[in-house]
Amino acid sequence: MAFQIDCVVKGNDRLGECPLWCEREGVLWWVDSRGPALKRWDPATGAVRALALPGVVGSVAFREKGGMLAALQSGLHFLDTETGKLEVAAQPEAHLPENRFNDGRCDRAGRFWAGTMSDVRRDPTGSLYRLSTDLSCTHMRSDIVVPNSLAWSPDNRTLYFGDTHRNRIWAFDFDLASGGISNERVFAETEGRPDGSCVDADGGLWNAEYGNGRLVRYTPAGKVDRVIPMPVANPTCCCFGGKDFDTLYVTTATQRLTAEDLAKQPLAGSVLAVRPGVRGLPEGRFGG
Repeated sequence: MAFQIDCVVKGNDRLGECPLWCEREGVLWWVDSRGPALKRWDPATGAVRALALPGVVGSVAFREKGGMLAALQSGLHFLDTETGKLEVAAQPEAHLPENRFNDGRCDRAGRFWAGTMSDVRRDPTGSLYRLSTDLSCTHMRSDIVVPNSLAWSPDNRTLYFGDTHRNRIWAFDFDLASGGISNERVFAETEGRPDGSCVDADGGLWNAEYGNGRLVRYTPAGKVDRVIPMPVANPTCCCFGGKDFDTLYVTTATQRLTAEDLAKQPLAGSVLAVRPGVRGLPEGRFGG
């Protein structure tokens, strides 16, 4: 099956990440981790807005009270998306100055999950944390090199989480009421480096393979059933959006690409879109 890939925002993000569709505003948000900046695109007008941030940003999440929660190198912060004002929510790794937060996402009970990693070397010094609505921050897993692929099944019974460096995505049994995880198992050993993921309404896990230039859909059993080649080497993350949640938006990166690479990939650093034939679900929002 051939898929049409459209460029919706022509850009040059060093490390575009964490696209989030806001169904309340009808707009797409994402970050350039290395910009560092938070960006917003309004498809009704074509307007793109960028808000500079003070340090590397791994991910953001919507907040029920307004604004966002931002996972920065210095910790988790509430972010005023109009002024850029930051307020500390949690700093679980203040004692690890080489570490930073990377991929993060909210579950459907309003908790924010995010992983950390060394920003200096590829050592397994990272961890997975869960920030609850009362702002208690719980350590959930250690021994992570590059955390990515956080997502939940539509029935809230499975948590997905990956390590890009290990080419692996895990699945865990997930308890929505308590936020507990158990029964860790390998969900997929990936061909490319697994970056950000999202789940469609039918339970398929869509993953952006960084360096391998494609999106891959896995069945709930961990089997590849759809592959969409991308016109860039480094797709980074994906999310469903649009009025009917039938469009898959994909962020991309230019970091480490040579001038020759960029000449061959004019859409690197842009936001792309494809209609994959399935629909997605709204993002969870932080409830604290």
